[in-house]
Amino acid sequence: MTTAIKDRSDASLASDPLHLPSSVAESGPLQLRVEAIRFEAETIRSIELRAPDGSALPPFTPGAHIDLALPGELSRSYSLINAASDGDRYVVAVNRDAASRGGSAYLCETLRVGEILSVMPPRNSFPLVETASESVFFAGGIGITPILAMIRHLEAIGRPWRLFYAVRDRANAAFLAQLARLEAVQPGRVHLHVDKEAGSVMAVAARIADVPADAHLYCCGPTPMIAAFKDAAAGRSDHYVHVEHFVGTAAKPTGEFKIILKRSQREFTVSAGKTIMDVLMEAGVRVAHSCREGVCGTCETRVIEGVPDHKDNVLSARERASNKLIMICCSGAKTDRLVLDL
Repeated sequence: MTTAIKDRSDASLASDPLHLPSSVAESGPLQLRVEAIRFEAETIRSIELRAPDGSALPPFTPGAHIDLALPGELSRSYSLINAASDGDRYVVAVNRDAASRGGSAYLCETLRVGEILSVMPPRNSFPLVETASESVFFAGGIGITPILAMIRHLEAIGRPWRLFYAVRDRANAAFLAQLARLEAVQPGRVHLHVDKEAGSVMAVAARIADVPADAHLYCCGPTPMIAAFKDAAAGRSDHYVHVEHFVGTAAKPTGEFKIILKRSQREFTVSAGKTIMDVLMEAGVRVAHSCREGVCGTCETRVIEGVPDHKDNVLSARERASNKLIMICCSGAKTDRLVLDL
């Protein structure tokens, strides 16, 4: 994931013991060494990170991501692609985005083996329900990254899965050799769709129509694929549908409101067109952040009083209804003030 949105179902949260934003934030960053950089596709590199002393790293569950601190005070989120059973390494894959604002360009072109990166411990807001009768995955391009870790885990515990993987052309398709080995074990599980060869994008709706109602569906990919997936899965219970987006679609708050920081006893006014994060950063208040688009969940903050105007694509319907959490990079307020656990 290159800064992706996670849309969490209530059921998946219940099975995700590592979704603990406050404790993760309080544990602080890890200093990890770049152990290897590998060519995975024309524009994709995988990066392996380990502790310099070889010690064990904080555990993670399939679908988790880590935040990398990059030059220029950038922070970017990337999904972990390796097996959750790996205790001493994190592996991410990065697509060199032509419109990069510095993150993917640095990681793909400048970063070198042996360098040290500051890394926040794993968080998971796109978790796997490993007890599903069947897990069916839809991946588009670099969206294969969180799904690859999920497939590895299901394969290890012997649970059924299928993958529909769409790419524009084969040169940009990552991990084909690994997927081919899995397909050889049990043919019929991996379906690769190459747009240029097929002459069209993958027919997501037709694929979903053949999936049993009690199967869990997962999708990570570009906006058009996500839209097609959501439309096709609209008649299914949210319990069975899980989505991770690449980019945010949230608009900035349009009304003025006040925020009170409970811990520091400070008060600020958030004017129309600004975000809570904008105001806090301008005032020198340091808050965890990465995507700044309501995508990654890094800035998730507890609400003590007030009603948020949710504009993110991270929180589940249940979480939104509880009004106990807010993504301060994009969401506003329905009340004239919010009291935050900051």
